[in-house]
Amino acid sequence: MHTVLKTSLSALTLAMLPVLQAQADDYSYPTLTPSQSDFGGVGLIQMPTGRSAREGEFSVGATYNDEYMHYTASLQLLPWLESTIRYTLVQDLLYSHDPSFSGDTKYTDKGIDFKIRLLKERYWLPETAIGVRDFGGTGLFDGEFIAASKHVGPFDFTVGVGWGYMGNSGSLSGDKANSIDCGRDTSFKGKGGSVEFERWFTGCSAVFGGFEYQSPWAPLRLKVEYDGNDYLSDFPVTQGDINMTQDSKFNYGVLYRFGSWGDARLSYERGNTWTFGFTLNTNFNDLKAIWQDEPLPAYLQRNTSDDRNSEEDSLSDADWQQLAQDLHQIAGYEDPTIYTTGETVTVVAPQTKYRDRNEAHERAATVIANQSPEAKEYRLIETSNHQAITETRIDSEQYAKVAQYEYFGAKVEDSTTVDIPDAPQGKLVAKSDKNWDFSLSPTLQQSIGGSEDFYMFNIGINAGANYWFGDHVEVGGSLYFNLYDNYDKFLYEVPPDGTDLKRVRTLVRQYINDNPVRMDNLQLTWMDRMGDNWYGQAYGGYLEMMFGGVGSEVLYRPQGSNWAIGLDANYVVQRDPDSQFGFFTEEVQYDPLTGRDYRVQTGAITGHLTAYYQPQWEWLPNTLFKVSAGQYLTEDRGVTIDFSKQFDSGVIAGAFVALTDLTAEEYGEGSYNKGFYISIPFDVMTVKPSTNRATISWLPLSRDGGQMLNRKYNLYGVTDARSPWYERKAMN
Repeated sequence: MHTVLKTSLSALTLAMLPVLQAQADDYSYPTLTPSQSDFGGVGLIQMPTGRSAREGEFSVGATYNDEYMHYTASLQLLPWLESTIRYTLVQDLLYSHDPSFSGDTKYTDKGIDFKIRLLKERYWLPETAIGVRDFGGTGLFDGEFIAASKHVGPFDFTVGVGWGYMGNSGSLSGDKANSIDCGRDTSFKGKGGSVEFERWFTGCSAVFGGFEYQSPWAPLRLKVEYDGNDYLSDFPVTQGDINMTQDSKFNYGVLYRFGSWGDARLSYERGNTWTFGFTLNTNFNDLKAIWQDEPLPAYLQRNTSDDRNSEEDSLSDADWQQLAQDLHQIAGYEDPTIYTTGETVTVVAPQTKYRDRNEAHERAATVIANQSPEAKEYRLIETSNHQAITETRIDSEQYAKVAQYEYFGAKVEDSTTVDIPDAPQGKLVAKSDKNWDFSLSPTLQQSIGGSEDFYMFNIGINAGANYWFGDHVEVGGSLYFNLYDNYDKFLYEVPPDGTDLKRVRTLVRQYINDNPVRMDNLQLTWMDRMGDNWYGQAYGGYLEMMFGGVGSEVLYRPQGSNWAIGLDANYVVQRDPDSQFGFFTEEVQYDPLTGRDYRVQTGAITGHLTAYYQPQWEWLPNTLFKVSAGQYLTEDRGVTIDFSKQFDSGVIAGAFVALTDLTAEEYGEGSYNKGFYISIPFDVMTVKPSTNRATISWLPLSRDGGQMLNRKYNLYGVTDARSPWYERKAMN
């Protein structure tokens, strides 16, 4: 009896284990996810940790105390790579000592950080990372670190070693008696922005560490930190005699999370300073489209006998026009041209709705099968700018098996073949008469961290129209309507830093602020597919807001390949901002407001040889490299490197740098041209599917070196369907 009862209780206990475990989990501590530091990037308070956020995590934030105001944007670009952009306003110092140049603008530091994960956390091993802070800025906060973090229950402990700004206390190594920074070179080359590898891991070094505690209440967590900096060599101290005495090596913080989209934090630092900050965040991999779309029609079962009607006129003209309309509305093939041989139906059109081409193929195949059941094959020739880019052939019998789910795992790809497009065959049965195209798009141009004002921008609307003469010649133009800008503060009339470049971009105020309505573009374009894998264009007219001229481009891009190479060459002249249609004819111009001369571009050749490569490396998934070498608008020569990463939602984040033969002194503040951008698919922001995108870009400064011509069309974008990048389907 007892044995039976004991056995029964044991069995009951085993049966109840999952329930007991579930109840224990219900009352366990919330998950401790990484949070941002004062400087941006995953960290404690002032110091970084060994942690990384989830891939695609994007955070923007601000931190304020009596000495600094940090504005940060941090992105977990890859599982092992974190990148951070930071702008810091030094509260007690001005941008320059010349009020006529920078007024009361506060001193602004621009910094770029990165962190590389070396080890993922294991049972015994901590998550370990190495990183560099402010490697591309002016050097106010530059430093390097190695940090390791380990979870223990609701605690996440960190210990690390810092150099430079993060190691200035010298608790590990360094001679503080003879130098506040242990002999580290804290100057910056030229005009800032240089990457100075020789100073990395030099000077003082110090141990830092701390822990983060996740309380049982999910929104609340606490932080305690042992600081590696002593603040004796901070910029306000050395340049402004500001008192930043450190009364305590320990910093204390509290963080309150607002669900999954942001947090607010308050910390007590140095034993005497309160700091407040907040962060807003999202994850680019998690963004999803929510559509209100045309429903996919039900597939009508076809007669599978071999007795087919092969007459070309089996459908009336009205039937073919209805088919064209349905392909437009349901499948996204805009204003298609249709040919038929009886056994084939060929559709020639651009795809404007679905980034997922399989979705477009399934919809098109269903529409054609329902309305032209005698066809054995459907040919979908996708075009862009009236040029054939790629062709998808769909076998009707195989698609019928897919549509009727005749086997497990049936999908539309089983019936399709994608290849180089051939010329359409058969009788023309439907053709769009629409040769005109109109567009209306908002425009935001911005520059951050300049001398005249921290944030310079203009917002407006571009209204465009174009007309195609056949399939190869287009005339088109656009007007820019300036709604609002603050470029009246842009005082870069004559370079105050000694540079004497031709003013190819720094005349922006005259074009925008002084011209609320301006012709942005007016050009004649010829475009052609010159061979199976060759595309070309030639153009002339007013090519952009600041330049006019003539040019051409040729691109070699094999079908389905992850690489391409192109060459563009242009002869341009700078447009006169005081005239809608005029050009500068004299290189030296006189400014009556300042009584000084400046130079403009009265004629130059500009162009680049560009290689495009989408690597197939496991450690760099979904990335694109663009490397361009050539001559720029101010006649400097060099290379532009553009790297971008695409996330599961289709959001693209990228950065570029242009390195030319200009010295840092010739270029001016910033040393070289660089910028960042985020490209967001329309269909994750709206309720309709679309292949269009919105791009937001950030330029640290508007300067004249390393500047390219803003061409209306780029053949790599025109031919995107050959190996989709901008129109790649969402992976989430």
